[in-house]
Amino acid sequence: MMSLRVLFLLAAAALSCCHVVQAFSTPTVVKSFHATSPTTTTTTSTATTSTRLHMATVEEDTTSVTPKGLLKRDRYIATNRFAVRLGKAAKLEQRWASRKSRLAELQGFRYFHLMRRVTLNDDGTSTFDEGTTDDEAQGNYVSFTIWDKKSDFSAWRSGEAFVEAHGGKSLGAFVSTMVNSLRTLRGAPKPAFYDGLLLQSTTPENVAEVVDGWRNVEADGVNTLPTECFVACNQFFVSPENAAAFEQRWASRESKLKECDGFVAFSMLRRDASAKGHGVVPLSSGEPSYTSTTIWRDRQAFEDWKNGGAFKQAHGEGKPKSDEKENKPASPPAPLWSQPPKPVFYEGTLVITSKDGA
Repeated sequence: MMSLRVLFLLAAAALSCCHVVQAFSTPTVVKSFHATSPTTTTTTSTATTSTRLHMATVEEDTTSVTPKGLLKRDRYIATNRFAVRLGKAAKLEQRWASRKSRLAELQGFRYFHLMRRVTLNDDGTSTFDEGTTDDEAQGNYVSFTIWDKKSDFSAWRSGEAFVEAHGGKSLGAFVSTMVNSLRTLRGAPKPAFYDGLLLQSTTPENVAEVVDGWRNVEADGVNTLPTECFVACNQFFVSPENAAAFEQRWASRESKLKECDGFVAFSMLRRDASAKGHGVVPLSSGEPSYTSTTIWRDRQAFEDWKNGGAFKQAHGEGKPKSDEKENKPASPPAPLWSQPPKPVFYEGTLVITSKDGA
């Protein structure tokens, strides 16, 4: 028989290890790209005209700002960042594939995927960026959920659906969840929450089938699940005094993402400093305060965008407009971040999306 002290420790560990909210991590840097990146499922848009990012948002009152001059959120994004043990990636995916969840049936749900961090190789392949130490492994897997409103996320987290998705109410299920977490993870997950700004999204051409609100996918725990989307992120380290200017710079830039084949969604993620809950810690100086996040159908769609004219125009490399003066500014605008942006790439699986997309 276990002592009460042992049961208490197991329960405490379980609370740490199975708290699930979905998110982006702080992984290692791959090849640099300064991206106008997006966030959604798999689809091609029918849009044909370029648009400024602040006109592409979905909520009403899209150009409104807060009293502090910050943009109002279009969506709310919940993430959990995991440090998966060496060789346990397929086991983690199996746990996610076989869990009980009614996520797709909940009010305000828009989009979900589980993503594994990857290094991009020159030959077009990718390698799972597992990390060897605890610090390097942090964020090698991230769960990522888009909600229509913060209140929708809060209702889920405080409701029966959350308890069900995390092992149920029985002590046996609770301890079993904890033991499985200890076998696959290097410590407790790290939740992080974000305001989703400047959202651009396409309507999915195909929506994967769900059963009772969750994907019906077979996972053997030996092989990782097929890649269903590619996610390109850029992490920005912006101080609070530069936040409004940083957001306005992004809001005023031109974007042709919706014209690109394979584009799914884009959002600029602003870390929600007011978020509270189990496992939530204040934003540290070593973490990005903003992350541009773009979801593509696959890596090839991302590469086509990166090598095409839309990328060059968005980053000031295209031909000047006819009404622009020949003389260019003496120097580009001063950076609004404390260190260079850090690109991070992921492969997403277990994609679940609403019929309207992200």
